[in-house]
Amino acid sequence: MQQNKTILIIDDELQIRSLLDITLTANGFKIIMAETGKQGLIEAATNNPDLIILDLGLPDIEGNEVLQKLREWYFKPILILSVRTSEYDIIDALDSGANDYLTKPFRSGELLARIRAAIRNSEKTESEPIININDISIDINNHLVKKNNTIIKLTSTEFSLLSLLARNRGRVLTHKYLLKETWGLNYQEQTQYLRVFIAQLRKKIEIDPTKPQLIITESGIGYRFCE
Repeated sequence: MQQNKTILIIDDELQIRSLLDITLTANGFKIIMAETGKQGLIEAATNNPDLIILDLGLPDIEGNEVLQKLREWYFKPILILSVRTSEYDIIDALDSGANDYLTKPFRSGELLARIRAAIRNSEKTESEPIININDISIDINNHLVKKNNTIIKLTSTEFSLLSLLARNRGRVLTHKYLLKETWGLNYQEQTQYLRVFIAQLRKKIEIDPTKPQLIITESGIGYRFCE
């Protein structure tokens, strides 16, 4: 049970709000509702929820605009729940700061799993000095990576990319975001860079690079680092 965790739902569909209220309340969450983007922004500022579920098709303000306004000050997880299924909409939302994206209709079990993962990961501060995932240990401060206590030699770029993925584990990071953060603004379209370096990292940290379990490809969107 997720005691004392508060979720803000910003969605104009009464049926969806009711379903989410029943599902999430039954699993121990406290729920706050908003029917419009403006109301959602007010509720977020007033209550500082642990997670926000945001619809993109709101009646007053476009959902992506609400997302961008929230990201000016709100740093906890935002999960998009929308009928929009196009790759463009998904990438746009993730680039704008969403942690995850689910399409309607959704499966309650999957939604709950993603909510739990997002909240769990948000509670692990980005400044944590050592990240341990399975048999991989990533020492952020000393730029040191070990697998089964054996040091793995990484280039500075490989380490930057791996640490970025690991600090955001569980979250889909788009190609554009990874390129910008690792190489800079002028490289946001150079996806071949990313493919090469991801392949190199997989060879060094995955048990079987052809069947990756840590660095997962989100087809057409980016990559997700899994625990």
